[in-house]
Amino acid sequence: MGAPVAAAAALANTRTGRKIVTGAILLLALFAALLATPLIAVPFAVAGQSVATTVERRPALITNSEWAYPLAGGYFKGRGFGFNPVIGCSYCSMDHQGYDMAQGCGATVYAAGPGEVITAGSYQGYGNAVRIDHGGGLVTLYGHMQWGSLRASVGATVAAGAPIGAEGNTGRSFGCHLHFEVQRDGAAIDPQPFMAALGLQLK
Repeated sequence: MGAPVAAAAALANTRTGRKIVTGAILLLALFAALLATPLIAVPFAVAGQSVATTVERRPALITNSEWAYPLAGGYFKGRGFGFNPVIGCSYCSMDHQGYDMAQGCGATVYAAGPGEVITAGSYQGYGNAVRIDHGGGLVTLYGHMQWGSLRASVGATVAAGAPIGAEGNTGRSFGCHLHFEVQRDGAAIDPQPFMAALGLQLK
């Protein structure tokens, strides 16, 4: 037991021995730093996520007191109303009956106008959808929302700007987006001029 200690002490007194001891200390320090990295990095990562969430907030929903945009803030426009074939999508209709808009999966979808919810759930090729009856034969439809995201139920009365679900990729969809459709007396009409007449310009 004493011999190894004496040999180590003798080795530490030589130039080679000091290099070995210094190398061993550096290796131990490096190992300790690797073990401590998660303790330092994780809080910074969590703080970074909080900052990113704050930055990602979108502008408030714009309304004209009675009607509102179905998405708050900026969005990407997809297919418009009418003849709009989708290359590579065999199940997508060529005669598009609505207006596609996207902010990203999970973005909140709002009721465009006041009315009674007449559909909330799976609906034809629209996937998870909400339909709102505004009276006078006017109905709006919000398609492809995420499963489990609906905040409206059949028979409920909603106001313009009420959150009704989240943007998704359900039904006959080719990526996360909102299919916004306006129907008058059972027939789809172009949402762009309809919303423009209410003072809410779509792209």
